[in-house]
Amino acid sequence: MRRIVSAASVAALAALGLGFQPAQAAPPASPSHPQAEVDGVAAAFGLSADQARGRLAAQDGAHRLASALPTAVRQQSAGQWFDAATGKLTVAVTTQAAADQVRAIGAAAQVVARGQAELDRTDAAVRALVGKGVPGVYGWGVDVRGNEVGVSVDRTKKTAATDGFLYRVKELDGVRITETTTSPKQQSGTIQTGNPWWPGSESNCSVGFPVTDSSGAKHFLTAGHCTNDSNQAAYGASGQQNKVGTSNVGGTHSVNGQEGDMGLVAVTEAGWNLSASVNTWGQPAVTLSGSAEAMVGDSVCHSGNTSHWQCGEVKYTHKSADYGNGLIIGDLTWTTACSLGGDSGGGWLLGTKAAGLHDGGPSQCVQNPSDGDMSLFQPVIEALNKWQLTLVTSGGTGDTTAPSAPANPRSTGTTSNSVSLAWDASTDNTGVTGYDVYNGSALATSVAGTSATVSGLTPDTAYSFTVKAKDAAGNASAASAAVSARTQPGSGGNRTLTNDTDYAIRDYQQVFSPIGSTLTGSAAASIGVSLTIRHTCAEDLGITLLDPKGKAYALKYSGGSTCTPWSGPRTFTVPAAASSPAAGKWQLRVTDYGPGDTGTLDTWSITL
Repeated sequence: MRRIVSAASVAALAALGLGFQPAQAAPPASPSHPQAEVDGVAAAFGLSADQARGRLAAQDGAHRLASALPTAVRQQSAGQWFDAATGKLTVAVTTQAAADQVRAIGAAAQVVARGQAELDRTDAAVRALVGKGVPGVYGWGVDVRGNEVGVSVDRTKKTAATDGFLYRVKELDGVRITETTTSPKQQSGTIQTGNPWWPGSESNCSVGFPVTDSSGAKHFLTAGHCTNDSNQAAYGASGQQNKVGTSNVGGTHSVNGQEGDMGLVAVTEAGWNLSASVNTWGQPAVTLSGSAEAMVGDSVCHSGNTSHWQCGEVKYTHKSADYGNGLIIGDLTWTTACSLGGDSGGGWLLGTKAAGLHDGGPSQCVQNPSDGDMSLFQPVIEALNKWQLTLVTSGGTGDTTAPSAPANPRSTGTTSNSVSLAWDASTDNTGVTGYDVYNGSALATSVAGTSATVSGLTPDTAYSFTVKAKDAAGNASAASAAVSARTQPGSGGNRTLTNDTDYAIRDYQQVFSPIGSTLTGSAAASIGVSLTIRHTCAEDLGITLLDPKGKAYALKYSGGSTCTPWSGPRTFTVPAAASSPAAGKWQLRVTDYGPGDTGTLDTWSITL
């Protein structure tokens, strides 16, 4: 399979069924990444929104390539990871011949000294030396990027027993010891990912993911250390108020030990519905579309009641953690994202895919965290398979309550070809995910927030608009009151500008084609762009329009499983562009995300 990087192709969402199918560690299906994830990744790594989208698109491509590695390559692999610096999947192998095979399929190769079997033997030897616990030793596991087994030690908790352990570990080949002054701990504290819940009279935890069992009964996953008591009442408010259901029914639905940290709460009380919409704490809505397993190097985000919406990078997978007092949990994923007490059990996401349940982390958030300040999560696929559960996605069932109708709809401005609208937010039992704006009876646009601009209208013409709210289950509200507005009379003048210069499009490079404008005023509310390209793989191309202030308007994302040639003109419309000035340098940016292609940007024009 050729390496195709995508940020927009969206996989079909599987409808819920009553029969259980084991959850698979499938790669993300190249979604158009939700804005909350883009913003979170941008904030976590100091990137612009465009850079964050590019990083996530490359990450999607790495997962697709990883899922398609030939068996011969997998058998010789000593681990793999996503390298954000190069935007590629990197595979560790022990021979040059294997490295050549890896590069031939579009991934990067790193020749290393130790194979997977040797790493596993060393990891098992370290685990045997740890036994039931060593003072100060809080983590150990294979570090695929370092081709070694890492051992993490909190030097403030060392004793003579620790020194004896370290002496023996240093005799093993391929072990790296990292000493810190901190160590992670298990954090305590509508059924929607990230919302708080209270086990009995204890402090709150956070909801992981909504699920159904084989009979269709409703539950949610959370941390095992939040569900350790059998048949404990679960509440949606503090003070044992607003009962949700029962935690750890029968004493068989909670694990907090070597097997993992995962628990199940049965949702039995009337009025509680399951929502596939993730609480992103003020960010645009994210709707669950399935489950996936994160790899080293991935950007991931989590939702929890205390730290709210936080993102970071996966540093280790399948790494054990020792929280002291005999509590050792195996196969956790360690990340640089911030987390705090009360986040326990909350959901971790890879794009729109459920990836994990929050296990533990630092006592406070720090920049550039060491091993002792990282946040840890339990891979969710293990929990889904253990109790034969089905994740509630956007095709899920259970929520039949429609949002309230948007109130106070109003026109906030008009041009000769557009009308801008605003309205007050609707309410819903599980959360509003967006709004549909209708021009008469025709759907004009869909937005996540409480404002929109309808473009492409006729000058000096009267229109009537209504708005409907919708939730993650697909319930739509009644229409708002109608808003009447009239577009302004049109103005004359030629506002179409062209650049006919040819630009070669090369693998993994960007082309910038400028157009200088001396037009006055603001750009039109709806900008038209026409361009002609000759290229051997349209799916590898991402195209963006940059205004004179550097604002980016995405015209086309890369993505697709099969290459098709592009030969000829295409047109695009950029809505809600009136905030851009007409005068100055406009640029068309064309990015080639794939190998082995040839192409040329022939010409392009813009109508302002």
